[in-house]
Amino acid sequence: PALFMENARKSSIVSRANSIGSTSASSVPNTDDEDSDYHQESFKESYKDQRRRAHTQAEQKRRDAIKKGYNDLQAIVPTCEQQDFSISSQKLSKAIVLQKTIDYIQFLHKEKKKQEEEVSTLRKDVMALKIMKVNYEQIVKAHQDNPNEGKNQISDEVKFNVFQGIMDSLFQSFNASVSVTSFQELSACVFSWIEEHCKPQTLQDIVIRVLHKVKNQLY
Repeated sequence: PALFMENARKSSIVSRANSIGSTSASSVPNTDDEDSDYHQESFKESYKDQRRRAHTQAEQKRRDAIKKGYNDLQAIVPTCEQQDFSISSQKLSKAIVLQKTIDYIQFLHKEKKKQEEEVSTLRKDVMALKIMKVNYEQIVKAHQDNPNEGKNQISDEVKFNVFQGIMDSLFQSFNASVSVTSFQELSACVFSWIEEHCKPQTLQDIVIRVLHKVKNQLY
């Protein structure tokens, strides 16, 4: 009986120990799994924060670039300068800056076209002066080579008739083409008239026609 009681007591102690160990084990958390989940969740939150921060930086960079562009336009376009003292303390809106920029660009296009037309007119004037220069040089050279050629061979009356015929022919085109309302219009028109009606070939045709007319009158 004593041995039986001893064995029963030991069995009870082992059973109680197993029961306590099982309970304790079940109450201890699974730290490995929870650490893994925690790190994964932390990584997800960090990635989201990085994307959000990158998006914020990109948006701020875009806004800064737009702001700098409008500031540059205000600095470049003269009409963006404040003229009204009542609104001098107010900042120009983006819409006003864009509209003033468009107006200024259109103004520059008109000025460019006007300057191109002026350059074209000046080129025509230069060409007319070159033609006149060449003609005068030829006349001077011919006179230097033969200073006495034709002297005392033709009467002054015939010379006058020839000169009058040439001038009458030129005056008709001059009167139809040249305006003398102002000196500016005269200067602008006379060179165009010279270039158009005083070409060497045109003058040659006029002189030949006048000489034939004078010849018919003399003979």
